[in-house]
Amino acid sequence: MTLQQFFASVSSNPWPAVVYFLILPFTAWVVGMAADGSRDIKFWGIIYAILVYAVCIPGIFAVTLNIYLFLFERQSIWTANIVLQYLPIISMAITLMLIKSKIPFSLIPGFGKISGFLTLIAALIGVMWFFDRIHLVAFTYVPFSVILIGFVLTLLAIRFAWSKLF
Repeated sequence: MTLQQFFASVSSNPWPAVVYFLILPFTAWVVGMAADGSRDIKFWGIIYAILVYAVCIPGIFAVTLNIYLFLFERQSIWTANIVLQYLPIISMAITLMLIKSKIPFSLIPGFGKISGFLTLIAALIGVMWFFDRIHLVAFTYVPFSVILIGFVLTLLAIRFAWSKLF
């Protein structure tokens, strides 16, 4: 199954995806009400981690897909699929806001890995966009190892700057 076939399948029957992305913020709200006043931070941190991963994986994919489609494929905003391109992002934002109001992200196991992954994706898209804009087709006299080292150093610099920023 290709990604296009998956999108066509979800577009033909969007209700399971809609219900999934509506249940996640509702579940975060219910868990927040249940965890209010509890001292068992480790247990609730694991529950919140499951919710964070359940909402962030499709949400980050939707953000990345939107950036790719709008920057590289030049897709019009009028042809965007609301269920697959916007609903995961909205659900992710609402769920993360509800979770952050109850527990700091530093107490959620694995949350740093998600932000690191997002940084890596942003850096890769930025570098790809830069190369797309300058229409660089071939490096004539530069060895591939130098290009690879430069790319890795750029990613490390972006990661360092991101960690200092937040």
